[in-house]
Amino acid sequence: MPRLPAPDYPADVKARLAADAEEVIARYPDSRSALLPLLHLVQAEDGYVTRTGIRFCAEQLGLTTAEVTAVSTFYSMYRRKPSGDYQVGVCTNTLCAVMGGDAIFEELKEHLGVDNGGTTDDGAITLEHIECNAACDFAPVVMVNWEFFDNQTPRSARQLVDDLRAGRTVEPTRGAPLCSFKETARILAGFPDTRPGAVAATGGAGPASLVGLRLARGETPPGHADHVVSPRATADGPTDEAAGPTHEEGE
Repeated sequence: MPRLPAPDYPADVKARLAADAEEVIARYPDSRSALLPLLHLVQAEDGYVTRTGIRFCAEQLGLTTAEVTAVSTFYSMYRRKPSGDYQVGVCTNTLCAVMGGDAIFEELKEHLGVDNGGTTDDGAITLEHIECNAACDFAPVVMVNWEFFDNQTPRSARQLVDDLRAGRTVEPTRGAPLCSFKETARILAGFPDTRPGAVAATGGAGPASLVGLRLARGETPPGHADHVVSPRATADGPTDEAAGPTHEEGE
């Protein structure tokens, strides 16, 4: 049997979301371009993209629900079913996997009693494996609501989820303080993070990344004072050292 039309939001909720949607849509010359942030907006309201949220986005942008559904199901960042307050993602891409990501993922699946994409009975955590998060020098990496928890082990990851479920404060390795998945979704919709100090919190590249940059520049890596590395090239071309020993030096 065909599904009945999705129910609408309560009047007060719809009015509040419509005001937010108007602000989002005004950022774009073509209203359709606002669909991605609007999907984050309704996800911030419901915790996932509901049929009601799809209907709301369609009405705000003059699209069909089929068009909105096509976009919301294409991107993995939009949830299709109720999920936890904390999205715990374990990177299982190549480097993180070989550094221990696979072991962490298996440990958490067993410890939490869920499979990939599953949510704990208390609604606290949804576990998933994720693709590369461009933090290979911190491998293996676990992300919670897209905040970094670097250099993890099965033991530390297990403690992390236990702390989250117990309501204890956990601090990301770098970046803004942790917030709930709904709060994260609202930030991704383009609304400011008003928590004190959240905007100022940040994190730069890791030491391994910076060592690679120094090597490329011909600088001496930290802790290797006896190891001289020449620049790859100068404005006039490769240096003598970069080019290797001369015939006379070889003799």
